[in-house]
Amino acid sequence: MAFDGITIANIVSELRQALSGGRIYKIAQPESDELLLTVKNNGSQYRLLLSADASLPLVYLTQANKPSPMTAPGFCMLLRKHLQNARIVDITQPGLERILHLELEHLNELGDLCRKKLIIEVMGKHSNIIFCDEKDMIIDSIKHISGMVSSVREVLPGRDYFIPQTQDKQNPLRFCPQSGEEAPVSLTYENFCDHMQTKPIAVYKALYSSYTGISPIMAQEVCYRAGIDADLPANTLEETALHTLHDALTAMMGQIVTGSFAPAIVYDGQEPIEFSSLPLTLYADKRTVSFSSISAVLEQYYAQRSMLTRIRQKSADLRRIVQTALERNVKKYDLQIKQMQDTEKKDKYKVYGELINTYGYNITPDSKSMEALNYYTNEMITIPLDPTLTPLENAQKYFEKYGKLKRTYEALSELTIQVKEEIEHLESILAALDIAMQEEDLVQIKEELIESGYIRRKGGPKKARITSRPFHYISSDGFHMYVGKNNFQNDELTFKFATGNDWWFHAKKKAGSHVIVKTEGQELPDRTFEEAARLAAYYSKGREQAKVEIDYIQKKHVKKPAGSKPGFVVYYTNFSMAIDSDISGIQQVMK
Repeated sequence: MAFDGITIANIVSELRQALSGGRIYKIAQPESDELLLTVKNNGSQYRLLLSADASLPLVYLTQANKPSPMTAPGFCMLLRKHLQNARIVDITQPGLERILHLELEHLNELGDLCRKKLIIEVMGKHSNIIFCDEKDMIIDSIKHISGMVSSVREVLPGRDYFIPQTQDKQNPLRFCPQSGEEAPVSLTYENFCDHMQTKPIAVYKALYSSYTGISPIMAQEVCYRAGIDADLPANTLEETALHTLHDALTAMMGQIVTGSFAPAIVYDGQEPIEFSSLPLTLYADKRTVSFSSISAVLEQYYAQRSMLTRIRQKSADLRRIVQTALERNVKKYDLQIKQMQDTEKKDKYKVYGELINTYGYNITPDSKSMEALNYYTNEMITIPLDPTLTPLENAQKYFEKYGKLKRTYEALSELTIQVKEEIEHLESILAALDIAMQEEDLVQIKEELIESGYIRRKGGPKKARITSRPFHYISSDGFHMYVGKNNFQNDELTFKFATGNDWWFHAKKKAGSHVIVKTEGQELPDRTFEEAARLAAYYSKGREQAKVEIDYIQKKHVKKPAGSKPGFVVYYTNFSMAIDSDISGIQQVMK
């Protein structure tokens, strides 16, 4: 999600409560574009992270410390000179911009009380941290922007600081009934209609292109609350829809003015997909985890996203190996199936040979075909003949074709089974890579690829140390449910961990995880059966389908054929259900 003005408003509200009146105790610059301020206030110590990283600008409170370089950069030294022990007077946000102002008060060298501003602009690649005096003249900044780089605004010592108005957007907080203001008409119904009715673009795009601080996802949330299709052209909305949309936007701005924030992270299974400062009702079907502070949301969300990005980068080589092997085996299997189809003629050639031997005495020399009664079907058929061969030689020719195709069929019957099993095995490894959440999960997958011969082990026969453990959930009825992350874990769960009366779940004819429900000798309620089936559906290749067919059976009926690949099992008398893959309401045990 975008780090929008609504998120900044939540951060400002949080920082005001925690830091207002506090004093800056330490100033560090761990990275070239990052500051870490330690603030003492009301007997507590806080760390404020300010990052102007072009790819990931951030502002939040954290407990974590970071190592600093041995020699502090020049910008850090300047801040220490002016702001060491400075008092935080106020923390503000101009309009609903992605900008945060720290109003600071300190004593200069002569002991006179002075005011300064530390301005944090959270604007993607244009992010910056700017140090200004009380007259908004720039003293210095963490990034220097000259006229050669930007024709809109120079950010250099001695220049006046101002917010560039590069887009024709209005501040939606300038008129909000909840604020009690009689302010300009930026969010009056008439002004709102002027924006919407003149823009032939999607409604949600018209919203975020008309008002500051609103990201695309929050614009879609406004549309969802209003019950309007976000992709409809804004200039086609009728008056009733415009009123409803205006009311939804005004209500959202009222939440910001009154500080009614509800920081949360939205998850799609294990993956965080969005964060917000206000409830995202459009994700009602997803799992939402609420937090007491927006700082905790930002720290956890970006840490988890960073971890997932790192895992996907680390798994790229493994995925490429598996994908290459899978494509090769799929091509081989398709070729074998085509060859199998060609062998379907073998029985016809056998019948030809038998009929020639039976009725060959009627064949005249130089005949190119013969008519004969097929005593297998009681129908007349025409048999092609080679006129240069005798009837006996023609029969022998057909028997040779039959023998060759029969041998091919027998060989391919075994080969196609082996290649099909290899394809299923590789697809199961890809499914394991899809759900890998930590680096230790990749260790076990790599070990499986080594044992399967796809990767050569380096440094001798020593195996890697395995620390990955299955996912652990608890059903609404209190039963423990376990999900294998890969084929090794699937085998271990099913044949070592589960007992005979535990229940086993798996997506039917799809690569996916084994799910084990521990019964502890009790009967499972229907709700637990459904929740375990949802886990099996979610942790399978069919998770994007509306419904996934799930097989389930007591563990004692699940068998593993001798010599079969990891994760492969057989069973014969099972139950089945079709269910969705929504696991948002199932409690996960975090380790």
